[in-house]
Amino acid sequence: MSTADKIATVLKLTSYDFDPGATTETEIAWVDMADFAGLLVQFFRTIGTGAVTLRIMANTTATGSGTDVAIITKTVSAEPDAVGDYIFLETDSQAIAAAAAAAGVSGVRYVTAVVSSATATDEGVVTYVRTAMRPQDGLTADLVA
Repeated sequence: MSTADKIATVLKLTSYDFDPGATTETEIAWVDMADFAGLLVQFFRTIGTGAVTLRIMANTTATGSGTDVAIITKTVSAEPDAVGDYIFLETDSQAIAAAAAAAGVSGVRYVTAVVSSATATDEGVVTYVRTAMRPQDGLTADLVA
């Protein structure tokens, strides 16, 4: 492992643009939790003032086309309704397994953040932080298009 990277070998950070142009729920990105112990999701407001719903769903397939299992929903006392506001939501492998067992679904290992906003013009950035079960080089890496 690289001697320079410490945090980047145990945390996998990935950010996604949230600009759905609609108020319907949007699945941000399905990710595999097989080698990860936990997931922290951040919603960061970049445009808009509407109410936001943030939740985490799990599924049996990498595309989310299998059986959905609700894991957790964010209930906020104050909405992230100004540019620069942000909220967090997290879960771990035990909570995912427990929710799947309660729903009678086996093979659940993929998760996504699901975000909706009150107005179609609202935008933000959604960041996933996954905690690795074992350190790995290159877990968090630059992405420059």
